[in-house]
Amino acid sequence: MADAPIEPQDYLFGMKVVQIEDLRVARGLTRRPASSCRHKKLVYDDKERRIWCSDCESEVEAFDAFVGLCEVFSAGVSDLNRRRRELAEAEKFALRSRAAKVMDEAWRSTSMAPLCPHCDAAILPEDVVGGVSMASKKLVVARRNKNP
Repeated sequence: MADAPIEPQDYLFGMKVVQIEDLRVARGLTRRPASSCRHKKLVYDDKERRIWCSDCESEVEAFDAFVGLCEVFSAGVSDLNRRRRELAEAEKFALRSRAAKVMDEAWRSTSMAPLCPHCDAAILPEDVVGGVSMASKKLVVARRNKNP
């Protein structure tokens, strides 16, 4: 039997040191421990070219400060978009509400009755208590645009 080559073992040359930080980074975690401070009060020092938190008085990396700013602006934009949608919905509801108020006010009159804007026939509250017939809005708008 021929002599097999000797394979060097790590423990013969000293202990193999494994950095825990390297294992954390390999798993997608950060090297730094998480801080309890969220760094909401950042101070941007132009003269020293550094960023630090006035709450915990620790230095903050530029990337972390940038991410914080992006989160604030993103939250602001999403809040504005939500408000825009709510306002548009309220305006649509207000249009229907105004029309209903006008009809209600016309029906409160004791001596007059509102007229249909197309056929000039009187519309009484008793006419709509049992329900009303309905038509497609698209068809009605198309017919009105066709026959002005």
